[in-house]
Amino acid sequence: MAFTEQERADLAERAAEIIARYPKSRSALLPLLHLVQATQGFVSGDGIAFCAERLGLSQAEVTAVVSFYTMYKRRPVGEYHVGVCTNTLCAIMGGDAIAAQLREHLGVEGDEPTPDGKVSLERVECNAACDYAPVVMVNWEFFDNMTPDSARELVDDLRAGADVAPTRGASRLATWREAAMILAGYPDEQAGTGQTAGQPTLAGLRIAKENGWAPDEAAQAASNGGRP
Repeated sequence: MAFTEQERADLAERAAEIIARYPKSRSALLPLLHLVQATQGFVSGDGIAFCAERLGLSQAEVTAVVSFYTMYKRRPVGEYHVGVCTNTLCAIMGGDAIAAQLREHLGVEGDEPTPDGKVSLERVECNAACDYAPVVMVNWEFFDNMTPDSARELVDDLRAGADVAPTRGASRLATWREAAMILAGYPDEQAGTGQTAGQPTLAGLRIAKENGWAPDEAAQAASNGGRP
């Protein structure tokens, strides 16, 4: 899939801005790949060639990075890419069941999008949100404490165009391409609009404040099973 002339011109302008942020140009590869993904929805062969040309790298070097990081897709995914965490804790809490039932419900495999192009699905590794297990992510935004039923409702709402908000983080769910542009280094100013940390995450801080513990005392209490 080749870029249009206008897409290439826009890419070249933004790529120059991104590269200028780094003392060594090759350090800009990851955000540049997100920029390409924001333009096409995935990283095409033309996108790999563009990044290689701009950074003085071989296409093989760029391809190695694209194939290593699962956030970069080599073919189109859905407007809303759903990732079900099936790492240890989420799997035990129901992540495997959620993933299996969504596969059956949506009728898709791998990163394949639904026929309407709205939703795609994959298993993902730990998202560092174990206190909210099982966790589902949509375009890298959190949906916590999910069940098979709530997960099916979520993907149905996404396909129907309903107003869906993440459990934590931004107050509005970005599309796949919008999320890629944010990761390229062009934030949408939503980072602080939603709930950023819930009670499970803040439980330790609350207990420390209730007991009047200083940081070293809190650490000691943690090592003693909650006793000072």
